[in-house]
Amino acid sequence: MLSSVLLLLLISGAQASYYGVVFSYSVGDLQSGRYQKTEDYRVSFSSCEEFDSFFCGGNCSGMPVYLIDESRGEWCQKVHIGSGSSSLNTFNSMVSAGNWTENINGIVSSTFGLHLDLRNRSDINKPGSSPQTTIIPLVRVPSNCQRNINLLVSDPDGDDIRCRYAADPECNICTPPSVLSLSSSCSLSFSPTNSSNEGPYAVQMVVEDFPRQTITLTNSSGGQEVKTTSDAISKIPIQFVFRVDPAAPSCTEGEYLPRFLPPTPEHGAQISTNDSETLEIIVRAEATQAETTEILISGPAGVTKSLSGSGNFTLTWTPIASDRGLNKTLCFVVQANSSGSVYQSDLRCILMTAVSHPSTTTPPLTTTNQPTTTTPLASSIQNSTPVPGPNYVLALNTKISTSLSLETDSATITNLIKEELIRRGMSPDITLKLLSGGAVQVTTAAP
Repeated sequence: MLSSVLLLLLISGAQASYYGVVFSYSVGDLQSGRYQKTEDYRVSFSSCEEFDSFFCGGNCSGMPVYLIDESRGEWCQKVHIGSGSSSLNTFNSMVSAGNWTENINGIVSSTFGLHLDLRNRSDINKPGSSPQTTIIPLVRVPSNCQRNINLLVSDPDGDDIRCRYAADPECNICTPPSVLSLSSSCSLSFSPTNSSNEGPYAVQMVVEDFPRQTITLTNSSGGQEVKTTSDAISKIPIQFVFRVDPAAPSCTEGEYLPRFLPPTPEHGAQISTNDSETLEIIVRAEATQAETTEILISGPAGVTKSLSGSGNFTLTWTPIASDRGLNKTLCFVVQANSSGSVYQSDLRCILMTAVSHPSTTTPPLTTTNQPTTTTPLASSIQNSTPVPGPNYVLALNTKISTSLSLETDSATITNLIKEELIRRGMSPDITLKLLSGGAVQVTTAAP
């Protein structure tokens, strides 16, 4: 069954100013004959009180509900983290979450579909997880500025991810925003438009994952279905508000539109932390013709933010138990004000992972002494304790597989290999060099 909160949504008739939804689920290990499933169910309304009324009858104190962020009475995003076990079956549901906030494309009643496929996959020998992503409830751009919104979507199973606009019956009225174009790679593009198109639009999207090879899905009664690379497995909704604001005096980033500065992580950066520690991320931005006032975020539960001077922000994340081992998406924008007008930076998103040992970056990487395939979320290296003594490695023949590029990510690959070799007993003063053909040269000081 779906979570009790999901069932509550299906029967609730509460009216609220709805700002969107992002839903995802992940599947853990087999326990007592059933796989553990975690649902990340985030919904946005015009106030936190509306969320509480809609989800919990006004009191969410006894439920795993977390505040993600809110924007000065404009919107509030909260998330319900549901956990439990599930049988090997599929689940489909259509959900209504009240009325959309007023929008130009004329969408009144909110509707979105959920399709969970928890059948056993032949390629990974367990049920798969859905794509993982998030977005802030309100993205805004000046009407005269070209802007791209690049969603960051990851998939724990390494599937092919594709985005599209929702279609009947996945929405009540399915009119997409006339000012936005959406690519299958989950990038939204806005081109300058005239003032008659200014205002808010409801964005209703669906993200699907497709296997990269033909697989067989098996349900709890033994029934099977074959999925090819053209067949979607799961479907999750992404809905938010896109607002076209009046024209800005300049579209140059760093003047009115905030521009990110170092050490702000780049879009798509992957950062890991020990699952028992708090991760700190520094964000800096400038707008020379406006005042940078706040940072707005959407990410996993446990992210907090603070301001330390104009354009200087600190984000901290304390992972919760259900975060362990998963790539969690954190998205943020910086807002600036000038003469009563509000300007947003580009949407920037990163991946954060809580692992059992600290590391600066954790892209997919596996190392074995036999040919292997890439593991999407975690290393397949087995823990081992080096035998003490004056042992010296004269030669090592190892195959390494990773989704990183040797051309653009050579430094990251080198650091990851070095960390693993040191962990296995080699001297910390070793130096590594990537050679042509993908070979690695390792040297160390003479004993």
